[in-house]
Amino acid sequence: MKILVINAGSSSLKYQLLDMADESVIAKGNCDRIGIDGHIKHTTFDGRTVDTDCPFPTHTEAFEKLVEVLTMGDASVVKSMEEISAVGHRIVQGAEIFDKTTLVTDEVIQQIDDLSELAPVHNHPHALALRACKKVITPTTPQVAVFDTAFHQTMPPKAYMFGMPFECYEKLHVRKYGFHGTSHRFVTQALADALHRDIKDMKIVSCHLGNGSSITAVDGGKSIDTSMGFTPLDGVIMGTRSGSVDPSAVTFVAKKMGFNAAQMSDYLNKQSGFLGVSGISSDNRDITAAASHGDSRAKLAGEMLRYEIKKFIGSYAAIMNGLDAVLFTGGIGENSDDLRADVCHNMEYLGIKLDDSVNEGLRGKLARISTLDSKVEVWVVPTNEELLIARDTKALVESLK
Repeated sequence: MKILVINAGSSSLKYQLLDMADESVIAKGNCDRIGIDGHIKHTTFDGRTVDTDCPFPTHTEAFEKLVEVLTMGDASVVKSMEEISAVGHRIVQGAEIFDKTTLVTDEVIQQIDDLSELAPVHNHPHALALRACKKVITPTTPQVAVFDTAFHQTMPPKAYMFGMPFECYEKLHVRKYGFHGTSHRFVTQALADALHRDIKDMKIVSCHLGNGSSITAVDGGKSIDTSMGFTPLDGVIMGTRSGSVDPSAVTFVAKKMGFNAAQMSDYLNKQSGFLGVSGISSDNRDITAAASHGDSRAKLAGEMLRYEIKKFIGSYAAIMNGLDAVLFTGGIGENSDDLRADVCHNMEYLGIKLDDSVNEGLRGKLARISTLDSKVEVWVVPTNEELLIARDTKALVESLK
């Protein structure tokens, strides 16, 4: 079975084609700059490439080009789209409507689009991609939606409710939803598999750290709390996102700066975080380099992230009444050995002892980085959201037969 996995953004359409017989990647790529001018970069399993500019007025043209490079030319990998058994889509916001992987229908697409107010950067582009995909793939090929928020639907009300008037939840659906659920689900299960343990018997803090970051408490394989909230703005400091801020600070700044609601949202989402604190960059690598050369604001931005991760690990150990493992994943989590060291040092009170000789220089590999006598194990676990989406898609499609 071959499954095409789609991750659509407002101006991009990332994809992977996987052979589920051995879960290998046949081809992958990105249709970028949709609605601007257009560019596609496509790479096959054996190194053949397409890297060219082409017009993408909408997601439909991007899908048409995707189909073309998959089926035609020197970098083709299938003879026709009929060889593809299903298409799996990553959807960011499913709210309380979707708590599991779902077969896509016209009604489901409309529901995803209707949730755009809760995820304006993500859900409308997802809906556009779903509609565009319908136009170009074989009509009998099923489409499947895998929701980032679904994993967090196991949170209890005491974790997801805010201390606002209850009508905000009843009428406006304001609550913590959490994000990166697909990644957290994949890496926590991957860790349990690596340890040959039943995830139902484990208490794990999963740290997905990248340009967007979230920390999740996973007890018995279920999310019971997570750092991102109503939107992906909440939680720890991120590339351009502020993380948690006193709401009164938000209203104070908006008044002083003369911002309306949309401008304030843009300020917090796109001009804050590493970029806003350092004044240098939103990229952790740039922040780390500048800090190593003595830039005090870059150093502060890095220290803030490390401090906040420590707080979440400690608080989540408390609510789970114990902790078996902490894992690091995502672009920063998998590749920043200095961040992992800073977070884990001085946490002996939790039973965490880092093995610096293993951690130093480790990049993107599954490995235990804690000492053998560490009561809490610490791991680096590479994430693979596309593979989990493909697995979910395969399982759902096979259940329909």
